[in-house]
Amino acid sequence: MGDLDVEHGSQMEIIRKTKDEEGVPSPGSFLGSDSRDDDGRIRRTGTVWTATAHIITAVIGSGVLSLAWSIAQLGWIVGPVILISFSFVTYYTSWLLSDCYRSPNPVTGKRNYTYMDAVKANLGGMKIFFCGLTQYMNLLGATIGYTITSSISMVAIRRSNCFHQKGHNVPCHISNNPYMISFGVIQIFLSQIPNFDRLWWLSIVAAIMSFSYSTIGIGLGIGKIFGGNLHGMVEGVNNITQAKKVWQAFQALGNIAFAYSYSMILIEIQDTIRSPPPENKTMKKSTLIGIFTTTMFYMASGCIGYAAFGNNAPGNLLTGFGYYNPYWLIDFANLCIVIHLIGAYQVCFSYSHAIHFYLY
Repeated sequence: MGDLDVEHGSQMEIIRKTKDEEGVPSPGSFLGSDSRDDDGRIRRTGTVWTATAHIITAVIGSGVLSLAWSIAQLGWIVGPVILISFSFVTYYTSWLLSDCYRSPNPVTGKRNYTYMDAVKANLGGMKIFFCGLTQYMNLLGATIGYTITSSISMVAIRRSNCFHQKGHNVPCHISNNPYMISFGVIQIFLSQIPNFDRLWWLSIVAAIMSFSYSTIGIGLGIGKIFGGNLHGMVEGVNNITQAKKVWQAFQALGNIAFAYSYSMILIEIQDTIRSPPPENKTMKKSTLIGIFTTTMFYMASGCIGYAAFGNNAPGNLLTGFGYYNPYWLIDFANLCIVIHLIGAYQVCFSYSHAIHFYLY
């Protein structure tokens, strides 16, 4: 037994030294160190404001440009009420999810670094597989949406220039297929860059692009209203059949729900926050500020867009050609969408690898 104990101790010493040499801290190597957190990782430095910035960047996407059409389907009363209702639902579910970052105790428990870590710690069993599969489908749908939306924006740039040169009555039909293929080729190239999704400037670029095209859309709507165009009805679109009205109302609800979605990265955002105070407390404050700011932005975009176009509001303010001029500004806004979605696709691609680990 003594020889076995010595052999076992030697093996553990080798493992410990190997980990230290590889830069992985052994248990106890970080105790008492101010540069490490309780899990041995480099001390996190995130605050309420950095987490809020991440939330706003994640939530405000190209879906904001479809909100005017969504408000048009629901009308002046139901539309804003639904927007506010979804903000409360998003805040409440995010409030609950923030308590899952540590398990079993939300303050002192073991950290869960990803959404699937939280599922594993709190549910376990086959629920890991089914939640992972659902998350995979969610990410798949998001990446397909990014590809289609990016190609539409690239085509919109070509069509905008065509309209400017040949007039608004020219069809200017352009196929989306070459642009979808180009987007895919770009993603294949970027996916070869190690940790591309973790580059520090990626979130900054995404935030700038997101606010740029959203602000341009709102600004053009305000300009159209000041030009003497003020539209909208209490009941929304009313010159269609009842069946189509119901169908489009559900589409509008889907657009609004998609515009608020960021649950798949909430845990990852929370993993950047320093402690003390407890991470869940900070995250709840950030969620409140972020959702409130986003809701105000969405209300402005949706309501101003509906007021400018009324029941004829396009499905996308920048690609549906609700605006033709200034064409260079429309081109710039669509370019911002493309750049934003190129980065967003890479972030989704990285999450799919994390989920793959749990599914297989």
